[in-house]
Amino acid sequence: MTVPVEKKLPLLVVLGPTAVGKTDLSVDLAEAMHTEIISGDSMLIYRGFDIGTAKPTVEERRGVPHHLIDILDGTESYTVTDFQREAAACIARIAGKGKIPILAGGTGLYVKALLEGYQFNRAEEHPAFRAAMRQRAEAEGKEAVYRLLEQQDPKAAAEIDPQNFRRVVRALETVRYGGESISRQRAGSTQDTLVYHALVLGLHRDRQVLYARINRRVERMFADGLVAEVRHLLTHGITRTAPAMKGIGYKETAAYLAGEITREQAVERIQTNTRHFAKRQLTWYRRMPYIHWIDVDGLTREELLRKALYEAEGFFPFFSNKNNQKAKIEEQSGGNRPCQ
Repeated sequence: MTVPVEKKLPLLVVLGPTAVGKTDLSVDLAEAMHTEIISGDSMLIYRGFDIGTAKPTVEERRGVPHHLIDILDGTESYTVTDFQREAAACIARIAGKGKIPILAGGTGLYVKALLEGYQFNRAEEHPAFRAAMRQRAEAEGKEAVYRLLEQQDPKAAAEIDPQNFRRVVRALETVRYGGESISRQRAGSTQDTLVYHALVLGLHRDRQVLYARINRRVERMFADGLVAEVRHLLTHGITRTAPAMKGIGYKETAAYLAGEITREQAVERIQTNTRHFAKRQLTWYRRMPYIHWIDVDGLTREELLRKALYEAEGFFPFFSNKNNQKAKIEEQSGGNRPCQ
C-alpha cells in the first residue's frame, strides 16, 4: 500500500558517480537550507581513511554537521543493513528538528536499499561453506568464485564488484542456504513507493570530462600525501586484509609500499579502477528511475546551486512551519532516536 506523501519523512538526495561534484553541491545546499548532511559513502565511515576516500575536510564541510563519517576503525566491517538502520535514525532525528536531511551518496546499493526499503535475507552464516569458497579461490582464483555466482544468480553478480570477495561469497551463501536471492528483495520501485518523500538529484557529466576529473583527483591524492596516509595506517594496526584497506586507492598504494608495483603503476591502477567504479555506479543509477538528473557541464557552482534549490523548493511545499514546531516539541521531550 502506498503511504501518503504527507506521512513520509522528507529527504533530499544528491548522488552521482565519483568525482562528479557531489560534495560541493551538498554543502552548498546544506548551508542554504540550514540543514545537515548524511554520508551515503561506504568508505567515509572509516577513521584515518581520508585522502584516498576524498573525504571532505573540516574546512570543506564549512561548519555543516555531517553524519556517518569517521564512525569505525579500518578493521571493522560495515554492512548495508547497518547503513539502513543508522541512516534512518539520522533522517528521523534531523527531520525531527524541522529540517530536510540531505543524503550525499556514492554507494549505489546503500542509497537504493535505503530509499526502496530493501528487506535483506537473514540467511545464517555457514563457516564450512565460506572455507570451501576460500579454498576454491586459492586453487582457481577469485574469478572462479565470481563466475559461480554469475551462473547461480546473474542479477546479484551484476550488482557486486567482482573484487569484493566477501560480498561474492555472501551472495552465494544466500542463494544456497537462504532460499532467496539478494537481487530480488525489491523491484520496480517508483517515486510513489519510496520509503521517504525523497527528491533524488543526480549529477551528470560527459563521460570523458568525468574520467579526466577522476585522473586529476588521483594525481592530487598522491600530491596530498596518500602514500604517507597508507603507510601510517599499515604501521598502526591496519593490515592489508582489513575491510577498509581493500578500498580503491588503498589496496593499490599498499601494493606499492610492499614493492609489488611502482608508484606510477599504483597511480594508473587507481585511476583505472576508479573509472570502472564510476561505470558501476552509473549502472546502479539506471535502475533508479526516480532520479532527477542535472547536467553539470557548463554550469558554474552558483548556477548549479540555484538549479538544485529550485527543484527542492517545488518538491517540499508540505514541510511547513507546523512540522517544524511539532518537531521542536518532540526534540525537547527527548523523543528522537540517536544519530551518529
